[in-house]
Amino acid sequence: MATLNESLDNLMTTDGAICAALVDANSGMCLGTAGNATSFDLDIAAAGNTEVVRSKLKTMSALGIKESIEDILITLGSQYHIINPVTQHNGLFFYVVLDRAKSNLALARRRTADVSTALAI
Repeated sequence: MATLNESLDNLMTTDGAICAALVDANSGMCLGTAGNATSFDLDIAAAGNTEVVRSKLKTMSALGIKESIEDILITLGSQYHIINPVTQHNGLFFYVVLDRAKSNLALARRRTADVSTALAI
């Protein structure tokens, strides 16, 4: 089990990691952040990605899909954005931003999932 700060520090050791946050999907607020987000505001990103998670859950419900979100990947020209719900803490998700040129997407997704599973709050 890992604390919030340990979890965020672990995410920041991922190749190409720019920043990471643990987000409360009920309020859209960051519960913790790490890294250097000089190119954008992590608080705004957290609130916006909360809407992404809510929209996906609403769509899944409308389609009768009775599964949970494993992760959501948003691919930009120069970045990957990974959203990973924390399954043992309903309503929380990790949000990780990676430099696309410096990261390995498969390893980043795996590390994010591992960190999410090990989080103790």
